[in-house]
Amino acid sequence: MNNPTYSVIMPVYNVEAFVAEAVKSVLAQTFTDFELIIVDDGGADSSMDICRSFDDSRIRIVTQQNRGLAGARNSGIAAARGEFIALLDSDDRWHPTKLALHFIHLTASPEVDVSYSGSQLIDSQGKPMGIVQAPRLTGIRSSHIMMRNPVGNGSAPVIRRRALYRASFAHPEEPGRQCWFDESFRQSEDIELWLRMSAEHGCTFEGIEGLLTDYRIVDGGLSANMVRQFESWERVMEKARQYAPALVDRHGKKARAYQLRYLARRAVQMGDGAFALSLFKDALGSSLSIIVSEPYKTLETGLAAVAARFMPRQWFSKLAAYRLGTGEPT
Repeated sequence: MNNPTYSVIMPVYNVEAFVAEAVKSVLAQTFTDFELIIVDDGGADSSMDICRSFDDSRIRIVTQQNRGLAGARNSGIAAARGEFIALLDSDDRWHPTKLALHFIHLTASPEVDVSYSGSQLIDSQGKPMGIVQAPRLTGIRSSHIMMRNPVGNGSAPVIRRRALYRASFAHPEEPGRQCWFDESFRQSEDIELWLRMSAEHGCTFEGIEGLLTDYRIVDGGLSANMVRQFESWERVMEKARQYAPALVDRHGKKARAYQLRYLARRAVQMGDGAFALSLFKDALGSSLSIIVSEPYKTLETGLAAVAARFMPRQWFSKLAAYRLGTGEPT
């Protein structure tokens, strides 16, 4: 059997409400030379029954005990045969032309190791939220990845397999297992890999136009989840200091401010005004430079946090739905 051009890696764990949409969005791609590797990460719902109901020879299923998202992605990558690795989380969706457009980009630009595109945010019902991630596309340096994560989310990138293998390492506790994502991270594992690929291994990142991913936002446990996300992000910075200390010293405070400002905007979107205001104050405390570099977005975030904190909920919900979006990292 000839190896496919693409290996699409889709971890699955208790996503029965969304996984059929994800699988259908892969099978509907206009570029058809791919394998879809579905990694059964040991969930307890009917997600895998839904996956097995699809009759398509391009689907392969890898089963394992639960290892989390990073571990499931690692298992999928280890089984992959394609020249390009495309990642899709099982609660997200792709535009039908995504693989075709990234193939054109990577074929025309052999120096590019990671190709990505913008995304639109959808809610738990799959409806667009009117919020987009429209990242920087060209001239990407390690500092951009540290501060703004232009890749945006885990369903946006397409990666050359040979570049991904440059960043591989042996699992510290399981001899014979190769890793790409650091399985000690339960959040921020994406940015950890992108930063390591760029700053330690010299990989090149470049984006293409278009909102080619539907990135799903599911409510629940907002404050606790965001605190854990920030703690994971700080662990990424601690790890980066081991291989790129000058980068962290130069850009770390500003990167922290951007991350806190992003989380403040997320808190505003979810209606937690008090938490949003606290995060925004912490962002300014980390680095006032974000006021100079992006005065409009910083002012908008601050005003939105104040409004979310003190404006009647029903008034603010209408205002936020109309006005507040984000192109920042996830």
